[in-house]
Amino acid sequence: MPTPPKKRSTLESAKSLIGALLVFFFIRLFIVEAYRIPSGSMIPTLLVGDWLFVNKLVYGPHIPFTDILLPGYSSPHHGDVVVFKSPNQIDQPEDPNPTLVKRLVGEPGDTLYMRDGIVYVNGVAKPQGPGFIRYDPNDPDSGTPPNAVLPIFAWQKQFQISKSRFGPPPDTIALDNWGPIVVPPKHYFMMGDNRHNSKDSRYWGFVPRVNIRGEPMFIYYSYDTDAGLDYFRAITEIRWRRLGHWVK
Repeated sequence: MPTPPKKRSTLESAKSLIGALLVFFFIRLFIVEAYRIPSGSMIPTLLVGDWLFVNKLVYGPHIPFTDILLPGYSSPHHGDVVVFKSPNQIDQPEDPNPTLVKRLVGEPGDTLYMRDGIVYVNGVAKPQGPGFIRYDPNDPDSGTPPNAVLPIFAWQKQFQISKSRFGPPPDTIALDNWGPIVVPPKHYFMMGDNRHNSKDSRYWGFVPRVNIRGEPMFIYYSYDTDAGLDYFRAITEIRWRRLGHWVK
């Protein structure tokens, strides 16, 4: 007995919908995914309110619920802006492993240290670029004091080297005065471009290779989250000049 036309049409529509959903989830899981910038840790490269597409193929797609990475066509390198799953953050049990965007500062085997706000990679200075927010003791939103000493920095002690051409580690580990430390195999050291307002590897340690999820491509939407009316700023405060901006 032939299927009635109406029922056949419903079945075809359902198949099309399921097929479209499968394609969508495949693309999202293995090829490209959207991501929103929630904090100012990457100012001026990325701003709060930027929405960008993340290339998940570049470093190898991650198979959900496993520690397996499929082969990619490139490897993470110094200076790359990287999307990754954070190592366990013991100071925020409500969300211990958020997805973050930072800049890759240290590769496996690198010796890193920081003095007076400048990062050194194998002895080469890597100062902050222009446009970052300088720390202001009178502005609580400008970040953490450069000389801040926090218990969470103690993880660095097991990776410190006491005798090297870069000098001994400081007696006290502070936000911009630490190391030298050596990045272990299959791990990376990440930092925000806005160093005084970035919770990064200085706080929670090295990022395992399996945690890396991709590389930002370009900003497809952006708006000023602090300007305009609460319910309309996403429309009225669009940053038109940032649309289509490639992340570097």
